[in-house]
Amino acid sequence: MITGASRGIGAATARRAADHGYQVALLARSTDALSGLVRELGEHIAMALPCDVTDYDSLTEAVSRVEEHYGRLDAVLANAGASAPSSFLGTDDSDPTQWRDVVLTNVYGAAITARAALPALVRSEGHLVLTGSNAGRGIRPGNLYGATKWAVTGMAQNIRAECVGTGVRVTLVQPGMVETDMTANRTEVPKLHPDDIANGILYALGQPPTVDVNEITIRPTGQAPHS
Repeated sequence: MITGASRGIGAATARRAADHGYQVALLARSTDALSGLVRELGEHIAMALPCDVTDYDSLTEAVSRVEEHYGRLDAVLANAGASAPSSFLGTDDSDPTQWRDVVLTNVYGAAITARAALPALVRSEGHLVLTGSNAGRGIRPGNLYGATKWAVTGMAQNIRAECVGTGVRVTLVQPGMVETDMTANRTEVPKLHPDDIANGILYALGQPPTVDVNEITIRPTGQAPHS
């Protein structure tokens, strides 16, 4: 089950997972955005579900439908994310009213995705993967997005600690700059392709049950520390 599955890392991971024999549940706010990917992968492989990751009832309904349709839930990628310009000094004319969606999607959304999915993952001794960011490992002046990813870093560690003894594995993937809609205006820095991140995720999922890959940091070659 993949949140934020309509594009970027989510769509790339869906394709790679299908290549590795997974059936995939694709979640986005509108299933219209997922229709092309479902056709590409095939309806016997992929299903599209409408879901607002900031709405707990929406997430629990999606998990229930996945278990009902496929019989079990083996892996979840909490990938939905949002970004907006931010400056606490107000030097970049960013609109603080946009920040609410960034925090709700990146922090609250990831948290309640985990809460909705973990009972099913305990039943299957499955795997939870959270999309963090290289920005969640260092200082980015005035960067609220980076602060939300710091929160995801801590959240992943705390979830893993709570899951000890359940058989559930927890992986935090921390990409550097990736070519997505959110980074289209950054032309001065090297970027990864979403497939690069998808390959890292499938690497973690493909380890034997005795191996829990806790964190993967993937940067494009030549990315500066604070870019």
